[in-house]
Amino acid sequence: MNAAAAAWSSARWWPEAAPEVPLLYSEGNVAARVALEREVRGWSTTELAERVTKAGVEMNQTVVWRIENGEPRRRINLDEALAFARVFELPLEELMSPPLEGIDMDGRRLVQEAVEAFCESRDAQDRLHQAVVATAEHIQAHPDSSRAIHEQCLRLMGDERDARALTEYIESGGYHR
Repeated sequence: MNAAAAAWSSARWWPEAAPEVPLLYSEGNVAARVALEREVRGWSTTELAERVTKAGVEMNQTVVWRIENGEPRRRINLDEALAFARVFELPLEELMSPPLEGIDMDGRRLVQEAVEAFCESRDAQDRLHQAVVATAEHIQAHPDSSRAIHEQCLRLMGDERDARALTEYIESGGYHR
């Protein structure tokens, strides 16, 4: 084995050779992220355990507490890590990486709320687009229904301006974000 291979081997396989260098991805990071992500969402350890169980990995509140706080900390197996990633809607790589510095808990909660609202809005826009396209196709197949569809929009929305805007989206054949 040449000197470069030996150096790589000792640095790669013997972490005690460089204990001051933190691991980029580690089980300890997962434990810290589990605690952080749970707190950001305002979930109790019991609620997180229930969500992980619903995601397919049986877990109870004590296990969550021991992962977050135990001395020694409870180990996390791969199935559990994958379930945490699913529950938190994070890629496994993100769950394994160190928590970001420079943002407090309130900031994290605000960002979490903004991300959730953005995703809900995007999903709603997608549903709107699909509904508008389907309605436009219906009008093409039944051209005499155009006026009745506008009246139904007005009846359901209760606001002439909003009903007119929706009708214009439909008549143009689609809603574009």
